[in-house]
Amino acid sequence: MSLLSVESINTFYDLSQILFDVSLAIEEKETVALLGRNGVGKTTTMRSIIGLTPPRSGSISFGNEAIHKKKPFKIARRGIAFVPEDRGIFSDLTVRENLEMGIQEGRRNISKWDLNRVHELFPVLGNRSNQYGGTLSGGEQQMLTIGRALMSNPLLLLLDEPCEGLAPIIVQHLEDQIRYLKSEGMTILLTEQNASFALRLADRAYILEKGAVCWHGASGELRDTPEIMKKYLGV
Repeated sequence: MSLLSVESINTFYDLSQILFDVSLAIEEKETVALLGRNGVGKTTTMRSIIGLTPPRSGSISFGNEAIHKKKPFKIARRGIAFVPEDRGIFSDLTVRENLEMGIQEGRRNISKWDLNRVHELFPVLGNRSNQYGGTLSGGEQQMLTIGRALMSNPLLLLLDEPCEGLAPIIVQHLEDQIRYLKSEGMTILLTEQNASFALRLADRAYILEKGAVCWHGASGELRDTPEIMKKYLGV
């Protein structure tokens, strides 16, 4: 059984349908990329999984439990952590306070993610522990958001456009840090406009076009099929 199974979900914003029978699956300890041009439904898929924009039909299962009708906080308590594209840090809280906001009651002893381990992965957060979140650079805020998600000791990490707006050197550091999480057995679903970045990390990939899955397979297969990359990703 897949850790996460999304089956034929249809998601709307008011009267506008965004997702059309989207299905995908993620195995434990796997990294999967969700790719596609802007506006094809990648973020909506993430929001459907975490419960912020619930699908009107279809189903989502995490482990052996249906979660598509649960509230976002209950889905988070099951072990799914969401890192949104806009980062969503608390500007008026310190770095330490932001990280502590990620702690999920009942999940403290599930794995080893705590302040010390987050600081080991992102040393700059330890150095800026008492600095307000709003004063951090974009790259530091992205690290803070990921660190806050890790503080919940998740079983599945959702990363929505983690490279957005970051300088190339920061993107490289971020890739190294996500690769470390992958080596530690973290299960990851990421959306990304930077297809090269995503495919270097992912085991498999799905491509969305107009709100529907138009291709899925191994990352290596996609890299070796330039006509698909050009047709659906413009690269």
